Amino acid sequence: MSLEPVYRSSDTATRRAQYTDVTNRIVAAIEGESDWVAVLATAVCELHHAFTYFHWTGFYRVTEPCTLKGGPYQGGHGCTTIQFKQGICGAAAREKKTQLVPDVHARPEHIACSSTTNSEVVVPLLNPRGGLLAVLDIDSDLFGAFDEEDRIHLELLCDILGANPATPDAQWSHRRCD
Repeated sequence: MSLEPVYRSSDTATRRAQYTDVTNRIVAAIEGESDWVAVLATAVCELHHAFTYFHWTGFYRVTEPCTLKGGPYQGGHGCTTIQFKQGICGAAAREKKTQLVPDVHARPEHIACSSTTNSEVVVPLLNPRGGLLAVLDIDSDLFGAFDEEDRIHLELLCDILGANPATPDAQWSHRRCD
């Protein structure tokens, strides 16, 4: 089990092994947990401390139609509310598709919750019926910090979290969010 954080410059095999370790730690830590926020907080904590290039790590939860609310997260303060029509997190929510953004400044819809963020990956978290529950947002101060390796492992983790027994059954209507 890796105990030291992995740097972005680490080779793919090292990062892959770290993702496997952190996912296993998360699965073990949330076993039997019935509180959804505790599950999310545990996942965020483990992820944030496992990778040095993760500057901000957190979830934006769907709390009402077309609305994401921040938390739990680690790092500096995040945005408190993001509408589906706003930002990269909103795009991931609307499209239910991972957003892999090597340069956030090249995306005019980017919301700068932190002035130091240069790249980002946002992964939708769905319940087993395909309802959007949250998005996992990870920011880095590095340009091009995230790649397909990160996307694959973060999507797998979100699939695991979405299937967790603590996952809310609620599914907000996916109506137009104008």
